[in-house]
Amino acid sequence: MEGTSLYLPIVLLLMQCSPSAPVTVTTSKPNVEVRESSDAVLSCMFRTEKDPNPRIEWKKRGKDVSFVYFDGHFRGPFEGRATIDGATLTLLRVTQEDAGEYRCEISAPLDTVSLGETNVTLKVLVPPHTPSCEIPSSAVTGSLVQLRCKDQQSIPPATYTWFKDNQLMSQPRHANATYLINSQTGILEFKVVAKEDTGRYSCQASNGVGPAKMCEGKHLTIEDVNVTAIVAAVVVIFLLIIVCSCGGLLLHRNGFFSPGHRGRSNVNYIPPPQEPQDFKHTQSFML
Repeated sequence: MEGTSLYLPIVLLLMQCSPSAPVTVTTSKPNVEVRESSDAVLSCMFRTEKDPNPRIEWKKRGKDVSFVYFDGHFRGPFEGRATIDGATLTLLRVTQEDAGEYRCEISAPLDTVSLGETNVTLKVLVPPHTPSCEIPSSAVTGSLVQLRCKDQQSIPPATYTWFKDNQLMSQPRHANATYLINSQTGILEFKVVAKEDTGRYSCQASNGVGPAKMCEGKHLTIEDVNVTAIVAAVVVIFLLIIVCSCGGLLLHRNGFFSPGHRGRSNVNYIPPPQEPQDFKHTQSFML
């Protein structure tokens, strides 16, 4: 017992001198994804060494760091549309402007380590909007034709499917397919369009966030090339070239374009007589 009593003060002294846990800050969800116009909960939990009333701050990081919650009040665009419980922040009716990286800071001046922080990234999801579709009204057989579909606002970016006459167009599986569909860019491309490709086309955008949206369908007509009309036009142009060339050659042979042509046409021209010169007295006469 005496030995134990001797060691007891040493143990108590070591317990008093051992360092306590400094301020620590954690989050239960470092990445938060919510739909636009929903509420976003950004969790922040802390534990202090000694300080019973640490200072709680929230900041949003971007080109510049801006305050969200400071000195017990919400700041800037978050005023009136956010709440705080402990250190956990709730943003109400989030928009795309709210997306970004947030930092929860706990300042405990009485602790050995006086500052702790944790980061939470907020991603705001946007359901598809009605895509804009570029569909030509007509094309000729054998030509390359592209149909385009794009939704600029959906987050994450939408993927696209095409329909012909309200029937889903399957993605070609072989290299010799007459058309290709790029589901990421929304481009439907016919390498060599044919008569049977005539129909009503529409495009659908989807991203898994909300219901898919489809653009209004448009009719594409594929017309055959009028070979007879093209051949006839070529023949007419060729004949005109021959006639013009022959006419020019005959005129040239007749001297129409030669420099002396105008002179030879006036060979019988007789110039008018010249006026007599003024008479000059050479001698004096006396009467």
